[in-house]
Amino acid sequence: MRILVSNDDGYFAPGIAALAAALSDMAEVTVVAPERDRSGASNSLTLDRPLTLRRAGNGFYYVDGTPSDCVHLAVTGMFDVLPDMVISGINHGANMGDDTIYSGTVAAATEGYLLGIPSFAVSLISRDASDFSAASQVALDFVRRFMRQPFREPVLLNVNVPDLPYEQLGPPCVTRLGRRHKAEPVVRGTTPRGDTVYWVGAAGRVADAGEGTDFHAVANGMVSVTPLQVDLTHTAQTDTVTDWLAQ
Repeated sequence: MRILVSNDDGYFAPGIAALAAALSDMAEVTVVAPERDRSGASNSLTLDRPLTLRRAGNGFYYVDGTPSDCVHLAVTGMFDVLPDMVISGINHGANMGDDTIYSGTVAAATEGYLLGIPSFAVSLISRDASDFSAASQVALDFVRRFMRQPFREPVLLNVNVPDLPYEQLGPPCVTRLGRRHKAEPVVRGTTPRGDTVYWVGAAGRVADAGEGTDFHAVANGMVSVTPLQVDLTHTAQTDTVTDWLAQ
């Protein structure tokens, strides 16, 4: 079993170290991650310059690019044989609802999926957590399940784990993405040199956290597992746009 591990928090993040350590006893693990925190990078690829791949003292590889760069470079440039899985994480904080659009964690897994490899994105629901053991065990459980019963087609799973001891977690449940209200306005400030700068505002409050959503699952102590797809075609609007063009 060969597993490519990546993230968006950087190769030095505690979550990726915990994940790699948990998986290393049962799989051949290769870590290729960004050289710095690239949270919010989404699915961007670096096309305007070459990328540099280096190896850290702990054996992890790091790239001066985005999470998608890391997985793309590893799969298409490093490996002679495709990995059996791509796992991105463990992210320090949730990736649910609309956040998945911007998430570098989800993007790394998405890149694996686009390259035909079953891929999981794993996130821990806390930005203050220091114990990644429960989320690591959940990832390990999923890999073992995958080894016993592989999917018959590439799959992209977005996994969010409550910040609870493993024994207190509810059973994994299949969910849909919830929704947030629109983001808060940008925050304007001034630099010491008098230049005006803008900080992107905070994510909006949860708008749809009803039963069946990822927000609802983790709020009730359950591991949320959301199957994702990449087809952005809004098929329900096909007739509407067709009629609009015919006017």
